[in-house]
Amino acid sequence: MKKIASFSVNHDLLEKGVYISRIDGDVVTYDIRMKIPNGGDYLSNGAMHTFEHLFATYVRNTDYSDSIIYVGPMGCRTGFYFLVRDNISHEEVITLLVNSFTFIASFSGEIPGSKREECGNYLEHDLVGARQTAEDMLNVLKDWSLEKMEYKS
Repeated sequence: MKKIASFSVNHDLLEKGVYISRIDGDVVTYDIRMKIPNGGDYLSNGAMHTFEHLFATYVRNTDYSDSIIYVGPMGCRTGFYFLVRDNISHEEVITLLVNSFTFIASFSGEIPGSKREECGNYLEHDLVGARQTAEDMLNVLKDWSLEKMEYKS
């Protein structure tokens, strides 16, 4: 079988940040790397789950909502994939992520979509962990730029 693109990235060189993973037609996939691969520290299921609910809810309630295709965690628990239409510039994506993570870092109240009838695993949420993850990523993204969005080789 052909090796897929994401398995061709040298994970030993990846640092926390946001990378342009691939461009397929008018769809851009961003690799939001929140943990160092194979570093022994991974997103907990509860924090990742809550982060996903808040992240997806926030971006789908912005002016970019029609361009958001997918928000979802990586199986390795080191980050998220974020798929958008290419009518959003890479710089706008960085700003959107900073705004999203700021929202998550300060969120309080009921987690959107966390009721039994709304979620397939409604008992496994961790708002404190999601907020800590967002705060950590805000520190990473404060100086992020287009030049940093390419994978190192």
